[in-house]
Amino acid sequence: MASSVLSALSNQALLYRLPSISHLPNPAIFSISFPKASRTRRSLVRPIAVGTGPDLLGDFGARDPFPEELASNFAENVLGDTDTLHRILIPNITALSLSQMKLEPVESLTQPLSADDAGRLLKKIVGWRLVEVDGVMRLQCEWRLRDAACGEELISRINKVLENTGHYPNISLEQPNIVKAELYTPSIGGLSINDFIIGAKIDKVKVLDLLPRKRVWA
Repeated sequence: MASSVLSALSNQALLYRLPSISHLPNPAIFSISFPKASRTRRSLVRPIAVGTGPDLLGDFGARDPFPEELASNFAENVLGDTDTLHRILIPNITALSLSQMKLEPVESLTQPLSADDAGRLLKKIVGWRLVEVDGVMRLQCEWRLRDAACGEELISRINKVLENTGHYPNISLEQPNIVKAELYTPSIGGLSINDFIIGAKIDKVKVLDLLPRKRVWA
């Protein structure tokens, strides 16, 4: 009688310690290996779980940068120090909005921007184009508005935005409803960074309410 009771208790303990493998999420992806014991020293044998199946959880951690991020050279703006502190570089012209930059005095001996540099800066302003007049490269923009009154209102808004800059474009009302603005720096006979800053500030001027109304056909 006693032996049968002990046998039953042993079987229950074994079942308690060794749960059925069918309860695992996927028994096929796990195996158990045992490290070899040292010959000179008795060591505790500990089972090591090794995944042999496909990774069902995906790839956790840092991702690879996208091609656009690599092209932007985003990593060049942070320099790591040995004490784990970081030194943030001052944003350059490609990272800082042109409209937020301040105008700098332009010396008469300053060389005008090259066509390549002007082309790169042109991508940071909207609606402007590069033109050459009398051998001088300039920025030019046109607005087709609702009527002459809207043209005069736009010129007034532009002058108000630029009143504290001391750098004004040549603005004219070409036709009753077309305003043309032209920018360049006469002292150097070409374009300077100031011209693009002014162009970016003009881009901030509200124009939507001055444009021709779209016709809606029933």
